[in-house]
Amino acid sequence: MSTTTTHRFTAIAGLSAAIGGAIYAGVQINHPPADLAHIVTTEMTIRMTAKIVFLALALVGFAGMFLRHRSRFGRLGRAGYALVSVGFLAMLVQECLVGYYLPTIAHSRPVYVQHVLNGAMGHGATSGIGAFQVLFLICGIGYSLGGLLFGISLFRAGVLSRAASALFAYGTVSALALSMLPESFDRPFAVPVGIALIGLGVSLWRDGHRQADTVGAPATMRVAQAATR
Repeated sequence: MSTTTTHRFTAIAGLSAAIGGAIYAGVQINHPPADLAHIVTTEMTIRMTAKIVFLALALVGFAGMFLRHRSRFGRLGRAGYALVSVGFLAMLVQECLVGYYLPTIAHSRPVYVQHVLNGAMGHGATSGIGAFQVLFLICGIGYSLGGLLFGISLFRAGVLSRAASALFAYGTVSALALSMLPESFDRPFAVPVGIALIGLGVSLWRDGHRQADTVGAPATMRVAQAATR
């Protein structure tokens, strides 16, 4: 990948992260509870679809942030990037299953569906959900531990917004406290991560554009000089 292409990709990745963060923060507003009554509604399907889009955009954003910082990340940063990417990918799978599979069996297997929803939210009984339990564990480790390490690495590298980097680390690791809090806390706790991604995305987009302009300037000047001869 050429230097110019790399900078263009980081700019695109920055926009992806910012848009994804806005979607993630926005989808939390007036979010219905995770129960049988709501999982079969059109509103919940739309919200799950929005979360899937957010997760896909966030993964592109993380790739751009890592590409921009790879020379400064070290082992901690690489581990954080790997964990947070795996965690968000697992979350994408989770949201696909919750949004599109569970509604199809909600009437025939209501107890199972509610237990899966409980596992996804970290509240209530979760017996008999099989592989979903493993998926939720991967999501939790990747989101919280991976997000913490990745945010710390971004903060230490100092190329992108340090305030947004710190907020991302705080927002992701704070999710560990949700299992001890009522479900009503789940939505507000997600907002800081969305805001952090907006800040990181805008910072990455500006950095990518600035670097691309710097690389492209000499070639432009040469073309202009040749035209005046």
